[in-house]
Parts: sequence; structure tokens; C-alpha cells
Amino acid sequence: MLHITLPDGSRREFPGPVTVAEVAASIGSGLAKAALAGKIPSGDGTGFKVVDTSFTITQDSPLSIVTAKDADGLEVIRHSTAHLLAYAVKELFPDAQVTIGPVIENGFYYDFSYKRPFTPEDLAAIEKRMSELAAKDEPVTRRVLPRDEAVAYFKGIGEHYKAEIIASIPVNEDVSLYREGNFEDLCRGPHVPSTGKLKFFKLMKVAGAYWRGDHRNEMLQRIYGTAWATKDELQQYLTMLEEAEKRDHRKLGRELDLFHIDEHSPGTVFWHPKGWTVWQGVEQYMRAVYRDNGYQEVKGPQILDQGLWEKTGHWDKYRENMFTTESEKRDYALKPMNCPGHILIFNQGIKSYRDLPLRFGEFGQCHRNEPTGGLHGIMRVRAFTQDDGHIFCTEEQIQEEVKSFTSLLQKVYKDFGFTNIIYRLSTRPEKRIGSEESWDKAEHALAEGLRASGCEFEYLPGEGAFYGPKIEYTLKDALGRPWQCGTMQVDPNMPERLGAEFVGEDGARHRPIMLHRAIVGSLERFIGILIEQHAGALPAWLAPVQVAVLNITDAQAEYAQNVAKTLQNQGLRVSLDLRNEKITYKIREHSLQKLPYILVVGDKEREASAVAVRARGNKDLGVMSLDAFLERVTSDIASKA
Repeated sequence: MLHITLPDGSRREFPGPVTVAEVAASIGSGLAKAALAGKIPSGDGTGFKVVDTSFTITQDSPLSIVTAKDADGLEVIRHSTAHLLAYAVKELFPDAQVTIGPVIENGFYYDFSYKRPFTPEDLAAIEKRMSELAAKDEPVTRRVLPRDEAVAYFKGIGEHYKAEIIASIPVNEDVSLYREGNFEDLCRGPHVPSTGKLKFFKLMKVAGAYWRGDHRNEMLQRIYGTAWATKDELQQYLTMLEEAEKRDHRKLGRELDLFHIDEHSPGTVFWHPKGWTVWQGVEQYMRAVYRDNGYQEVKGPQILDQGLWEKTGHWDKYRENMFTTESEKRDYALKPMNCPGHILIFNQGIKSYRDLPLRFGEFGQCHRNEPTGGLHGIMRVRAFTQDDGHIFCTEEQIQEEVKSFTSLLQKVYKDFGFTNIIYRLSTRPEKRIGSEESWDKAEHALAEGLRASGCEFEYLPGEGAFYGPKIEYTLKDALGRPWQCGTMQVDPNMPERLGAEFVGEDGARHRPIMLHRAIVGSLERFIGILIEQHAGALPAWLAPVQVAVLNITDAQAEYAQNVAKTLQNQGLRVSLDLRNEKITYKIREHSLQKLPYILVVGDKEREASAVAVRARGNKDLGVMSLDAFLERVTSDIASKA
């Protein structure tokens, strides 16, 4: 007898080998209909794997039936919908060649080679054909071929890209193919049992993508799509995208006159006066955070000798992303990160154990030669400034540093309007340096530091750097989108490579541990996140203009000027609008700039030494004395509401 153990601990007996679908059917017709896949032990002791419902279990095993309600089920749906997309494209455009089609966050894409660009009308036709094919509820079946036979098969049907992919697989390996109707594709799987399981999807856009990500290769057409388990989830996602489009920092950057990106310097930001005011608000806030939490601010040079980058290992692993220059027959690189410079500063003079932990902070400008296709507004650029910090400490000090840093990061994020934070701990990868004992200590210290800060976290096994584990701090914005900004990385490697030492209590020389830490990360990217989080309506303490003063007629011009001057003397950022325009026009124009407060002064306000106050969102707060308004706005700014 063969025994299957279900998630609730119950066991089912079968006379011999049994498929996942048969197990589901034995439990009930409802589950049999809902089953998309199964989840069984991987067999190598590393966890579990997801398999097709047609997969045959030949020995006693635990089993979970995967449905659309499960995260694994949603991934199977998205992966299968990518194949449905390729099926529809081949039906409508037989000359198109298919390449690859993976699952991505919230959806999938598939790359195609075709003689002309796909149009919006093509996209609509493809989506319609996908729905028709799904409605046919064709079974999805799997077969396995030897590698060379699979290469010959795809060459025979004119799919040369698929043949090239398979030819890169080792000779002795078999490959799996999945068929639905007239379409067969290379894939590891798993897939839904039939196309009828794919109901809630939408094609989003077409973009260019180089074959195998290499700019020297042919430019393909990448069709993006999204797929969900239910109609409501699909609609919620599309609604979120509409809201995200309204919040797009590139659009708001133009409308609010904050910044622009110019073709004369691609991947870099031209900050306008208002945008630079926001930048300064973030930087000066973070500078106070440094000052109040034991950091010494430093400043390193932009250009460093190639030899230094060779010592750190960046030259071998990161060369193609570095901007280089030459002077007097010496090769230099613009720094892509600040850490080597901080070690050079640490190395000046003798350091004692009494000096540790030593915390350096820098608003260091870095340059990385990002590919043009990867640039995105101010979110991903080639020149950026990091709120970069490095802590030099002993192994014993790591836990306390993590605890205090995590608490500090939580306060900073809260001040900027973020309260939903995800904590992840990346542990030792398969290829690593250092002793198991040092990895044990480092991982334990990071975990205990998070626990001491009251954080629930998840492990990312094997995702640490080759030299040390790290914590990733990911915030969620108002639309629920994740942004990984903060980090805490343990690094004993770079101090050793660059000869950092301190004198221990025993009088001997010791290597410090270096903790790479960032809270907001790239200031450019963080400001882009802030703009989208607040839909451009930045809180009063960050708003480039906090108050606009508007007169109704020229008779109040002098009084309006006095009001503006009084507010400016109190440190507020004020715009004065004395134009000879209708007051309704002026109010509307300043409202579109998403200002926290608009003050209107007419004859009544002038005579009463008062102001009529309008708050953001077209809220009429009525008439109040200037002192009362000052008390309100200063309280608003101080509370960072």
C-alpha cells in the first residue's frame, strides 16, 4: 500500500502509484476541480517542490494540493498564462518566433521575434484570442525528450531561439515540453491541468528587450501581462495601476516643477529649486539623525585609483558598471559605492577597542553605469547620493548595533510616513568565505538584534553575500508596493582586504567587523518613493512651498506682503501671489501645486489683521489670526504629520 499524508495530518491509502489529481479526487470533487498542482518534498532535503496534477507519486509521501488560493497556485496560473499568450501569438502571427516567458512580480512576460512591431490593436487581438483558447479548456500535457532530440524538434518547426536555448543545456539532460492544443513549448513546469483554469488576465504593454539581455543581440518584443486567481483581484490590481499612474513621480516631477532628466546627461537628475528644497529637507533631516545617534559625518573623494578597486574585488566583479578615467598614465574609477573610502579614513591613525563601535556616515555621491533600458526617472539613475553609513565594531557588538539601528530606522520611516516594514534576513550562500563559527555568530547577532527590536522577520536562505549575512528592510507604500531601501550587512572581508586593524584589550592587533548600513539608500530613489507615496502632496515639513499668500485686489497687496514677510521670518517657505487675477483662479492654480496651506487676504482680513485659511484638499478652515495660523502650521511641521 502507498500512504499519502495530507497537511492536516490525515493519511490516505492507495493500492499503488497515484497521481496528484487522483489524490485530490479521493478527497472530494470540489478539490479535484480546484486543484492546479501538488506540493511534495523536493527529494534533496532542501524543502518542497510544486508538480503537475498529472505527476505520479510512487512512494509514501506528504502532499499538499495547490489551488488558486495558494501563492504557489497563483505562480502556476501566471506561468501557464505566459504560455497561453505564446499560444495565441502563434495562432495569430504564425511567423513569430517564441523565446522565453517567465513569471515576474504581479504577472508575466513573453519575448517574441517578429518582422514588425506589435501594435495596440495587435495586443487587443492577442488578448481576445487568449480568452477564446482558455474557453476551449484544452488539456495541458507534458512529455520528456532527450536534449538533442528536442533541439531537432524545435529546429524542425522553425523555432530557432528555442533550439538555441535547449542546445545550451548539458548533453546528458532530458528536457520537458508542454502541449496545449496546437502549441508545444519548452518548460520545466508545472502548469495548470487545462487552459480553462486561466480566466482572469490582461495584457499590459509591449516593450523592447535584447535576446538574452545582450545589447549586441537582436531586439525582441516583450509583451507584459498580469494574471490573477479571481476577477476581483484582477480589478483591484488594475485600479492600483491607475492610481500608481496618477502618482508617477516622473509626471508629478514635471507638474510640480521639481526636477527633470535631460538627454545631455542621461541617467542623472537636474534638480529645480523646488525639488532641491525637498532634497535638502531629506538630507538635513538625515544629517540630524547622524548627529543625534553617534555618527561622525565624513566625505570621501569621487575618483579613486583602479588599484584600490582591484584590492576590494570590485574591479573583477563590477568593472562593466563603473565609469573610468585616466590621468598621467594612471587609471581611476568614479566610485560606485562609498565603503572603501570609509576604510581608508578608518586606517588613518591607530584605533583602539575603546574607539569601537566607530560610526561613519556620508552623503556620498556614487556613479554606476546602468544600462539605458534600466533607467527609470529618479528611481534608477547613473549618478546618485546614498545616505551611507559604516560601523566598525567587534563581533560581540553586532547585536546591539543591529538593535539600535533597527529602532532608528523605524523612527525615520515613520517620520516620512511609512509604518509597514518587512524584515528579511539573508543567510550564508553555498559559495562563501569564513568559518562556520563566524557565520553562526553573525547570523545569530542579526536575528537577535531584530528580535530585540520587536520585529517579526523571514529568512532568505542562501541569499547573503559571499562574505556575510544581511538584513533587508523593505517598506510598503500607500498602494502596498514594496520598496527595499534599508540594509544592514555584516562584512569582515573588506576590512581584511584593505588592512583595517584596531588594538584590542589584549594589546594585539585585530580585524574589525564592518557593518554596511543604509536607511533611505539612494536619496534620489527615496524622494521618488516619497513623491509617489504622498501623490505629490508632501507633508508640510517637506513641502517645497508650505504656504501661499494670495490677495483679492491690489488694495490688500501691502498687507499680503507683510503677512508673507512675517511667515518667512518664522522660517516658513512662502509663495506670495499678487497677480491681478481672479482669486478663484489663483486658488485653483496653487491648489494644483498641492500646497499644504493657502492664505487669502481681502479687506476684512486686512482690517482684522487675520487670514482666511484653506488647507490642502480644498478644506476651508475659516478666518483666524496670524498668530493662530502660525501656531497651527508650526505644530503641523513639528509633528511631521
